Amino acid sequence: MFHCIEHTALSVSDLERSLAFYRDLIGMRVVMEVDFSDHVLGTVNGLTGCQAKVVHLKLGETVLELFQYREPVGRPLERRQCDLGFIHIGFRVSDLRQHYADLKAKGVHFFSEPIQVRPGTFIVYFQGPDGEVCEMRQVQQQEAT
Repeated sequence: MFHCIEHTALSVSDLERSLAFYRDLIGMRVVMEVDFSDHVLGTVNGLTGCQAKVVHLKLGETVLELFQYREPVGRPLERRQCDLGFIHIGFRVSDLRQHYADLKAKGVHFFSEPIQVRPGTFIVYFQGPDGEVCEMRQVQQQEAT
């Protein structure tokens, strides 16, 4: 039996830049750092001889796992929200307009201003350091999730 979604992983081009974004701007905390330079990671993911640094960041009960591969080096994807596969990371916030203003002032790229998608629910999409899409959502009334 599955119990919960424990973590989501994101491959990044520059781990320090991504840490500055997710840790320093978003407010996640680092809970683990591992450097894989042996066969273990390659056995698990099917990339023989791969090497990567991995950092776990926690927000609430959820972990975002950042991978920076040294070998092989990943290539960027140009993905749209309608393309198949995972398409964004969603964050629930209590003051969407304030977070929006703070992040925008720090140079974060947003696709639009916050909008109301249904009564009491506001969202806005923005880009992370490698172009990954993130969402902030504020719910002002009880909602079934």
